[in-house]
Amino acid sequence: MNYIALGDFKKAWVFRHKDLPIEEGDLAQIKPMTAQRAAVLWSTMVSREQDHPDFFTPTDWAGKEDNWEEVVDWEGKWEEGEPLLPAEITEYLQWEDNTTVYFCLSREHVIETQFGVFKRCWQNFMFLVDGSLLLGKKRDAAVQFLESGEAKLGQRPKGN
Repeated sequence: MNYIALGDFKKAWVFRHKDLPIEEGDLAQIKPMTAQRAAVLWSTMVSREQDHPDFFTPTDWAGKEDNWEEVVDWEGKWEEGEPLLPAEITEYLQWEDNTTVYFCLSREHVIETQFGVFKRCWQNFMFLVDGSLLLGKKRDAAVQFLESGEAKLGQRPKGN
C-alpha cells in the first residue's frame, strides 16, 4: 500500500481546520504516503543524503542556490485569506490542474494530490511549511515554501 488514510496522518488537522474547510471531493484527493513510499520518492526526487529540508547542502539540488531563480512572498496572500495559490507561483509553474504533485515535508512525510486541489487548498498546506517542497510528477519546476513567508521558485536538474 502506498498511502495512509488521511485520518491516520498525524498532521491531518491542517485539512480539517474549521476556518479553512475543504470540500469532501478535494479531501479525498489529499493522500499522505506511507513512510516507505515517501522515502522512495524523497530519495528519487529530493535527496539521497538528507532527511529534511533543514539539512540540505549544496550537494543536494534544493540546497544549490543556482537552481532557484526567483523568490516570492506567500505569507502576505495567506494572511489576507487569498483563496487561490498566489498567481506568481501558478504562473511560474504552468502546470495543468490534473498534474500529480508531491508536497514533500521530509523523507517520512510526503503528500500526493492534484495541482488543482493544491491550488484550492494551499492555505491548509501552508500550516505544514518548514522548507517544504512542491514537486510535480514528470515536471522540472519546483517550489520551496519557507517559514519566512517566502517561496523559492526554481528548477530541478534533469535526472533528479
